[in-house]
Amino acid sequence: MSSLTDPPRARGVSQRGFTMNELVMVLVIGGILAAYVVPRLATFSGVRDGAWRDALASSMRMAQKFAVGHRRLVCATVTNTTVSLRIASANPATACDTDLPGPDGSAVFARASNNQATTVVSAGNTPAGVLFFQPDGRVTVDGAGATAVDWTITPTAAAVISIFGETGHVE
Repeated sequence: MSSLTDPPRARGVSQRGFTMNELVMVLVIGGILAAYVVPRLATFSGVRDGAWRDALASSMRMAQKFAVGHRRLVCATVTNTTVSLRIASANPATACDTDLPGPDGSAVFARASNNQATTVVSAGNTPAGVLFFQPDGRVTVDGAGATAVDWTITPTAAAVISIFGETGHVE
């Protein structure tokens, strides 16, 4: 017969909880992860920003190729996290009226995986959001295409993208 002074296992009661050694080991492992692994994971946001820059540059190249290849005006609308391409249904035109489908079939041609990305687009020293790729390959500030302008696109934490107005070359 068991008494209250017997150890719990002798009375048939199982013990619950962690020993002090187990708790200290969990804290040590957590400290190692925090010191070495978490900073390495933080660099993945830089990879995402680099991917967004590459998507921006390829979208601009694609817009220029569509304009020249189809001999139509192509309008590239750049926001902080998306690029949409539209094409004119006739030539000559001063506005784009038809969406070009992106890789996934939607109107968005490229999308940043970092939803807090910022993207600054400027022509000369004037902020803008729409680039007009003319059928002759030039890039202008309006659909009429009177003046070719050099453009810069500056994504978050990534190198600047330069677009040369006279040739449409994306660098």
